[in-house]
Amino acid sequence: MITKDHYTIPGAKGRGMAADITYDDNMRRAPLVIFAHGFKGFKDWGTHNLVANYFAENGFRFLKFNFSHNGTTADSPVDFADLIAFSDNTFSIELDDLTSVIDFACGGSGIAAADDVYLIGHSMGGGISIIKTAEDSRIKKLVTMASISDFHNLWPKQAEEQWRLQGVMYIPNKRTGQQMPLKASLLDDLSNHPIRLNIQAKAAQTIQPWLLMHGDADPTVPLSHALELKAAQPAAQFVMLPGGDHTFGGSHPYMENTLPATLLKFCDDTIAFLKK
Repeated sequence: MITKDHYTIPGAKGRGMAADITYDDNMRRAPLVIFAHGFKGFKDWGTHNLVANYFAENGFRFLKFNFSHNGTTADSPVDFADLIAFSDNTFSIELDDLTSVIDFACGGSGIAAADDVYLIGHSMGGGISIIKTAEDSRIKKLVTMASISDFHNLWPKQAEEQWRLQGVMYIPNKRTGQQMPLKASLLDDLSNHPIRLNIQAKAAQTIQPWLLMHGDADPTVPLSHALELKAAQPAAQFVMLPGGDHTFGGSHPYMENTLPATLLKFCDDTIAFLKK
């Protein structure tokens, strides 16, 4: 029987992070996968619960969580109800959050307990996951899906001067119609930590087995990002998904009860990679 347990993990600046672990009740000590969502993402977006169930059916525990400053709240877990928190987010905050999640697993007990973990990161969460993998030996293997290769590529370079002058920049969310604020403290974070937040440099330092997957029809993070990451770390196993978009066929809301073909391919390739 597939079961889901819910948790609140302490995150950055005292903010709790909603998390859940999906698992087969007959395999309570199965290997633990941690999933890190991307920019304007959350743990219950679109196809994420179907993916969690699929991994549980194939011999894994699957932990997904909301980064502490992703804009969702305990009362509104699938809406960006706290844009103040969203505006305060930084890459260093997300790295601290991911550390807390790994600490929760590797230092915990019960169904969450693990000696080491597998890590999957999507989009911006992919960049965060690459850095964390280079830093943390508790991560046994890394999988990235449509990962960015440089945080600066999340916005137009020409926007930075005005962003600093005004102190805030607004990012449109096409799905919700919201104008989502980002404080210039995000730019300051990059300026203050240029070595730690260099994704490609950290990719070169990553020694764990790494499966790098990217669609060739991604309109959000072009395939060139994957090629840059592969060039930085030639040992990474690179799989291009023909026709794959940024979410591998997923959408929010997702009304089907089966995975889209490209995302199913991602799951099957990832499961095979993790089981090797």
